[in-house]
Amino acid sequence: MRLYLIILYSLISAFFVSGSDKPNIIFILVDDMGYSDIGCYGGEVATPHLDSLAENGLRFTQMHNTSKCFPTRACLLTGLYAQQNGMHAKYKRFTNSVTLGEVLKGAGYRTLASGKHHSQESLFDRGFDRYFGLLDGATNHFNPGVQREGEVDPARKTINGRGWAIDDKTLRPYTPPEKDFYSTDSYTDYALDYLEEYKGEDKPFFLYLSYTAPHDPLHAWPEDIAKYLDTYEVGYETIRSARYEKMKRLGLVDELSPLSEATHGKWDSLSDRQRKIEVRKMAVYAAMIDRVDQNIGRLIAKLKELGEFENTMIMFASDNGSSAENAEKQGNKETPRVEDGNDIELIGTMGYWASLLEDWANVSNTPFRRYKVNSYQGGLCTPFVVHWPAGIEAKPGSINSTFTGHFIDVMPTLLEITGAEYPSEHRGEHVFPMAGESFLSQLKGEESQRSSPLFWQWKKTKAVRHEKWKALDNGKGWELYDMSQDLTETVNLAEQYPEKLTQLIGMHEAWYASTPAGKE
Repeated sequence: MRLYLIILYSLISAFFVSGSDKPNIIFILVDDMGYSDIGCYGGEVATPHLDSLAENGLRFTQMHNTSKCFPTRACLLTGLYAQQNGMHAKYKRFTNSVTLGEVLKGAGYRTLASGKHHSQESLFDRGFDRYFGLLDGATNHFNPGVQREGEVDPARKTINGRGWAIDDKTLRPYTPPEKDFYSTDSYTDYALDYLEEYKGEDKPFFLYLSYTAPHDPLHAWPEDIAKYLDTYEVGYETIRSARYEKMKRLGLVDELSPLSEATHGKWDSLSDRQRKIEVRKMAVYAAMIDRVDQNIGRLIAKLKELGEFENTMIMFASDNGSSAENAEKQGNKETPRVEDGNDIELIGTMGYWASLLEDWANVSNTPFRRYKVNSYQGGLCTPFVVHWPAGIEAKPGSINSTFTGHFIDVMPTLLEITGAEYPSEHRGEHVFPMAGESFLSQLKGEESQRSSPLFWQWKKTKAVRHEKWKALDNGKGWELYDMSQDLTETVNLAEQYPEKLTQLIGMHEAWYASTPAGKE
């Protein structure tokens, strides 16, 4: 009888420990934001809440996305390469995979999502109990739908707006009735409402909060724009240099990360009007990031109100580097262009679709080369902040520059933390084994090297990273870099080490051939 009671007590204890001690998990993702934009990574944009998470948590300098929006999201949510889950070329439905929502729900989590998904199926259908957000890639931040009475026609890429989902409902277009709608605020509103709704539950939660800011169109509230109208009058060179110097002071870069050669134009070569346009664009872009941080502050306040802050693991990252893409001509045909002499203050408003473009993107991605959709670090490397007071054993404010991470690593890390099970089959399909490796040991204070290689491919751009070496091809031939000595990819060693380059190219070819994408 005594043995029976001991066993029963052990089982009951294990049940309560496994349920109540599991951390809440929040992953915050932003869209098209550069490596050095936020304050804790060198930027001049005011991000006090993110800075506080970094100062009391852990920053990684070598975390990677895929350099493109929807493949990155697919990697993050499934723990697989986009070439494995069907999201390598076009955004559609995940195949041969299971999502974080599905596996964590199976481990007893309340699963919540708000924001951009960039898929043909709603997250509500992929393991999330609640979902509000954008199913497409980019949309008007003030009104993603059709013109509302008394307002200007919202700038948009498609005549009927983009697809949205609210739980089991799909809306195309989605025209918010609220005249004060702004995507960043509204995504947060839904997230906070979810936390309030389920606050009494005896189960942890997983919240995926995926902002569309600062992806174009450049839209921000006037009061946020006003903070930065004078900041960028000094031009590209001054801002980029100031960011690099701040990054050195913060310990984010050293002699292994020399400032890459600038590709932006010369500020003094611009006309007075061109400079005013550039200042306005960057001010709006900064304001969008500022507003994201304000909303992260709202989220932190809610966690503290609920008594959940200490045991909530918060992760923050960007889906790719800052974008040099020009979508300005894809707005409404009748929209006037500031380049044609129209009012510069149109930039930032509902009726105007503006893009950041190449010069500021180069500054935004300091100290790296290139931008979104490139295989240089400017396209692939993201700021990555992890804050978890009850679980991180590394010294608060630590910077991990040793571990080479990727979004495919999030799934195995969360499974190790929560004890969730990863299936071999789901919805009648074979599920590929997880492609990443857990970085939980890094949170515990270890700074070990990655054991497995990493691969990237987006259209003609491709890369492979193994140990200290990185080989990449941006469509003009393979290059080779020693990342232990040159994190900013300034010295191409392809001719000096041809055998190593050949080896890495072979690894990439073998990996790609092993995926469904390579068999198409």
